[in-house]
Amino acid sequence: MKEGNAIEVKNITKSFKVYLDKGRTLKEKMLFSNRRRYEERQVIKGISFEVKRGEAIGLIGHNGCGKSTTLKLLTKIMYPDSGTIEMKGRVSSLIELGAGFHPDMSGRQNIYTNAAIFGLTRKEIDERIEKIIAFSELEDYIDNPVRTYSSGMYMRLAFSVAINVDADILLIDEILAVGDANFQAKCFNWLRELKASGVTIVIVSHDTGTIERFCNKAIWINDGVAMCYDESPKVVDAYLQYMNGKKIEQLIKQDENNEEISNNKQPEETAPENAIDTIDFSANHFGLNNIIIEDAKVKNNEGKSTNVLVGGEEYTIEINYKVNHPLKEYVFGIGIYTLEGECLMGTNTQLDRLTIPHTKMNGIIQCKLAMLPLLTGKYALNVAVVDVNGTPMDFYRDYLHFDVVAHDRSVGYVRIEREWIAL
Repeated sequence: MKEGNAIEVKNITKSFKVYLDKGRTLKEKMLFSNRRRYEERQVIKGISFEVKRGEAIGLIGHNGCGKSTTLKLLTKIMYPDSGTIEMKGRVSSLIELGAGFHPDMSGRQNIYTNAAIFGLTRKEIDERIEKIIAFSELEDYIDNPVRTYSSGMYMRLAFSVAINVDADILLIDEILAVGDANFQAKCFNWLRELKASGVTIVIVSHDTGTIERFCNKAIWINDGVAMCYDESPKVVDAYLQYMNGKKIEQLIKQDENNEEISNNKQPEETAPENAIDTIDFSANHFGLNNIIIEDAKVKNNEGKSTNVLVGGEEYTIEINYKVNHPLKEYVFGIGIYTLEGECLMGTNTQLDRLTIPHTKMNGIIQCKLAMLPLLTGKYALNVAVVDVNGTPMDFYRDYLHFDVVAHDRSVGYVRIEREWIAL
């Protein structure tokens, strides 16, 4: 191994047999040989990385990408089909917390058993058992059988054992949500102390915030391939950008399916064209119908209708209208709301000093939105046409819902251009 390295992983691969219909008994295996059919799935496809002593590295990626398999290969729970893994020092793993705990044994007895699995001698366990019990905060229950523990108590005891075995390398798989909020904070502080003391830590987590804050470097694994291996903020940004793209594809596909279902529905009866000066006071649609909105849509910069928007790009809200009874002047408006009904933005042509006199019986009005400032979320569009005094001609609440996917990771609803300056 290179000087200063704690872990070296070189071009490892791992495949599994996935049985399509496996016989469970000897009789089934003998009589139904066709049930032994399986397919070979390669889960890890040539991953390589190095971790220096005292570094923390995070493994991120979508479910089933190979993160946990990589971690299990590091623990030697299983072995790679090819490639090599070298590790220097005692290894402690927090993969299956409480593995080896016996339900009828007391918490104290299970500490001795579990710590022995990690390689501690009886004398070493005696020296630190009070520290383990104190960290778990289970002093009043430590001599009770662990089958009487709640799931949180069980996890706290197992975590306390795993982090008190003086490991040189600590492997953690999605188990940082241990106990209540105070105990979680205590666990993170302890992990920071371990890292500062020179312990090498490898974490698998879907919590990109934790990876970015805690880890020096990160690896983004996608379908068994290491897509990016760099400083954790760079890797997290690349991963989130990829996931945003996947989310946009999924939303567009879902939107197309919904549109297809809608097109296959039987057309609803429409109000007669001469239904003028009658007002509909329903919750989401009302107006005098002197002028009606026949259609409203959001278009991207290619002119295509879409309900899946990307934050920061340009869009056009287009309203198609029909005049039943001409007025001297029309006022068109739009509103963008959260699904809980909070108004994020509302405007109309009158507020924006645009006069729209009557010129024809059918028309289109567009409102161009430059650099959509919304953050990731689901939103509702209101559209309306009123007269110059604000009397509703045709007013739609929740005319359509649309999804926004933004690369900006701020919280809230609106993205504000900003620049941080350290003085």
